[in-house]
Amino acid sequence: MQLDAKIPSGPIQDKWDKHRFDLKIVNPANKRKFDIIVVGTGLAGGAAAATLGELGYNVKNFCIQDSPRRAHSIAAQGGINAAKNYQNDGDSIWRLFYDTVKGGDFRAREANVYRLAQVSRNIIDQGVAQGIPFAREYGGQLANRSFGGAQVSRTFYARGQTGQQLLLGAYASLSRQIEAGKVEMFTRREMLDVVLINGQARGIVTRNLVTGEIEKHAGHAVVLATGGYGNVFFLSTNAMNCNVNAAFRAYRRGAFFANPCYTQIHPTCIPVHGTYQSKLTLMSESLRNDGRVWVPRNPGDKRPAAQIPESERLYYLEEKYPSFGNLVPRDVASRNAKEQCDAGKGVGETGLAVYLDFADAIRRDGQDVIGRKYGNLFQMYEKITAQNPYEMPMMIYPAVHYTMGGLWVDYNLMTTVPGLFAMGECNFSDHGANRLGASALMQGLADGYFVIPYTIGGYLAGGNNIEDVTTDHPAFRDSVGYVQDRITRLMSINGKRTVDDFHKELGQILWDYCGMARNNDGLDKARTMIQGLRAEFWENAMIPGKTNDVNQSLEKAGRVADFLEFAELMVMDARHRQESCGGHFNEGFQTEEGEAMRDDEDFCYAAAWESKGVDADPELNREPLEFEHVKLTQRSYK
Repeated sequence: MQLDAKIPSGPIQDKWDKHRFDLKIVNPANKRKFDIIVVGTGLAGGAAAATLGELGYNVKNFCIQDSPRRAHSIAAQGGINAAKNYQNDGDSIWRLFYDTVKGGDFRAREANVYRLAQVSRNIIDQGVAQGIPFAREYGGQLANRSFGGAQVSRTFYARGQTGQQLLLGAYASLSRQIEAGKVEMFTRREMLDVVLINGQARGIVTRNLVTGEIEKHAGHAVVLATGGYGNVFFLSTNAMNCNVNAAFRAYRRGAFFANPCYTQIHPTCIPVHGTYQSKLTLMSESLRNDGRVWVPRNPGDKRPAAQIPESERLYYLEEKYPSFGNLVPRDVASRNAKEQCDAGKGVGETGLAVYLDFADAIRRDGQDVIGRKYGNLFQMYEKITAQNPYEMPMMIYPAVHYTMGGLWVDYNLMTTVPGLFAMGECNFSDHGANRLGASALMQGLADGYFVIPYTIGGYLAGGNNIEDVTTDHPAFRDSVGYVQDRITRLMSINGKRTVDDFHKELGQILWDYCGMARNNDGLDKARTMIQGLRAEFWENAMIPGKTNDVNQSLEKAGRVADFLEFAELMVMDARHRQESCGGHFNEGFQTEEGEAMRDDEDFCYAAAWESKGVDADPELNREPLEFEHVKLTQRSYK
């Protein structure tokens, strides 16, 4: 299939303005005639639902939590990027655009990234107007700090609670529209299918997680803002409820899935400490502003940190990357931590950790200053590890955090299914093969507040012959039948192995063979193992309880069933991409210095996979990526 990204013509600086002018506009009096379904209430979904309601559309908003404000966006602690250049340190829209394209290892779409950099400035204004308590300098101007992959300070923050505060802002706007009757809120609902009529997305089927009822909802367009799929690894920094269901069901209905092998491994997480662990905790990347990363210079040195003299410490990031030091991008920092641990220099009981040391910063600025910057993060670390990071270095290790792959979308954020849109982490478009820190919040809010309100109007007013339909349409009956058949099949397995046990094994397969480093033999082995595990799941999974009641085992079973299919797609994508780029590191393709080595001649494209059914291999479609403004070069942070 020939993919059309619908990138506007003209200079990159003018594309978004030109596109907004060219898009058809829905008359304000006609907006109330359109019903829009938004699935997800994080920064992308909440912002979109609030804004579309404010514009006058009738919005139905769905989430699996008991409140929109419990979306996983709340966990994004460190900050949000914006090209405001308040520090006069050389930042600009162009530099943010450049850093993002380079940071993504030249596997993102230039036009989308430039628009993201442009819109980033509006987000801060919106947040301030909403009362977000951004940190401020002495003179009252908003403060900034640095994040990985940038040499300027462009990250706005509210201590270590930025995601939480931004989500509260979006939630307040959303609540206003709920009260006004423009947004109808559906909590504790899980989307289980997209309904297509005449090839257009016209509704969804959900399961009420409290009563078990299967529900039908019709609309003129459907917007998915359901986050990423990092929980496929079982252990990740994601909330336990995060899943791939909505995106994967859309994939099964014809939406292409792009770059599923791009997983971000975050370098600053609390290490795994036991076999019964179900969750990993992220320590904000902002800590690398003042914390210094080091390991013992000699392999096997198990002395406590305080007993290792300065001359016997290896500040490997500072030595290897003198320009960026501890602020190298996440993929680079993660691979280097693994390299040191593989060389026997890891610290802690398992040897799978490195130090993040604040001793120099405390000596330089004082404990009060460091506490004001990171106090809540230090407190969280101490509660989890029972160690005081003011007195001894933190121990950190990389962990699965974010996924750059997602549903393929064009410049309008529309998938290959007309009327089906995807935003935020749910789509693939803005981060390439690696996301820079503080850019997730930026994309979610940009898509929700400032992109979808224009592009969905262009779709609705664009002569797409969107007739009114109701849930009595046969397509809804068929979809409900499909969903109920799947639930019945799950409940009839009556096996002896828990769903969590399958999920753990799947996660270990992916971590071992499709994690921080991959190779062709391992990927081939992983695919076979996943197929075997999936077959066993449908023979031996144990799902207690009933369908017409609260049943978390059933919820998990549906998600793990999708993960088992999706994981094979991940592995296939990683196996076909015979290069290394960003979060995809195939050991067979690396420079002499161990950096990711791209193959721009053969793989400079987005890989968009088209489902051909459960038992058939998907078809690979390619969207060529053109780099007119940021020259394709080997990434260097030295």
